Amino acid sequence: MSSTPQLPPQIQEQLARLQQLQQTLEVVTAQKQQLEIELTEGNKALGELEKTDEKTVIYKSIGGLMLKTKRKKVIAELAERKELLNTRITVLGRQEKRTRGHLNELQQRLKEKLESIRGK
Repeated sequence: MSSTPQLPPQIQEQLARLQQLQQTLEVVTAQKQQLEIELTEGNKALGELEKTDEKTVIYKSIGGLMLKTKRKKVIAELAERKELLNTRITVLGRQEKRTRGHLNELQQRLKEKLESIRGK
């Protein structure tokens, strides 16, 4: 027999909300980590490009194709992508912090309510 049906509806709703917040936090954290990996790779590529001179032949992968392109153009695209990634990482970091705060707050309230129920 499960003890969950014996809990008041308000606590059941808060438990559901807690699970929802945990899932949201996992998704946001995973997205942020993926963007950080992409940013690291972009920084490595940019570093390698900056070591090359203007005459070096550069190819860019587009889908299944490798196309010859200009070094300056690729550097500009990578710099723009880096800026975009930094912005998205910052936004996800704020969302992660906010979600973690809500999660901790809800956990504390639930803990207090469950302790008060147990104390009766």
